[in-house]
Amino acid sequence: MAFSYNNLWKQLIDRNMTKTDLRISIGITPATLARLSKNHTVSMDVLGKICHELECNIGDIVEYVDDPMSDNRNK
Repeated sequence: MAFSYNNLWKQLIDRNMTKTDLRISIGITPATLARLSKNHTVSMDVLGKICHELECNIGDIVEYVDDPMSDNRNK
């Protein structure tokens, strides 16, 4: 199972906002921003802060993508 935050980056571009702007405005650490940039999992609290800041729903920033590698790891 994998998630992509590509839609988040598109939202930031549409709003002329940088990743650093987002990080500062919602109060997350650079490490958390790095996790987002690498499509790693982050807490629902972080996703909620992003949605609140961007006035959007979670589906506007996160997308589920099928990860065949994770299927192989579970066998």
